[in-house]
Amino acid sequence: MTFKVNLHLSLWLLFFLISLFLDVIRSEVGTASMYSPPYTPSACYGNDASQFPSSNLFAAAGEGIWDNGAACGRQYLVKCISAAIPRTCVPGQTIEVRIIDRAQSSVSRATRPGTTMVLSDTAFATIANQIASINIEF
Repeated sequence: MTFKVNLHLSLWLLFFLISLFLDVIRSEVGTASMYSPPYTPSACYGNDASQFPSSNLFAAAGEGIWDNGAACGRQYLVKCISAAIPRTCVPGQTIEVRIIDRAQSSVSRATRPGTTMVLSDTAFATIANQIASINIEF
């Protein structure tokens, strides 16, 4: 009887741990483009420049992730997975970006409108070596 209880408990614990792990690694696929200064996080923080990460790894949210402003401050791990131009993605490079603006209302225009995220020039150059629309995993 004790063996059955321990086995049942062990299986339940294993299932619980696997479900936690799967939730952590969940990701989505989208597109990204780049925008250049001037950066003014008006949609999220007014003109408070202190909201920019010191690493300059930030992004403006496209309409697909904007979520009525709830995207402000969210942080995403972003990886370039493909592009129309071969060898655009920097292999093995993943960055963490913070959403500081809304792409649609940003003062600086994206290199390609309608993308999921518009990355700062620093963020974009870290994961892609050419200015192009890229496919990302985030």
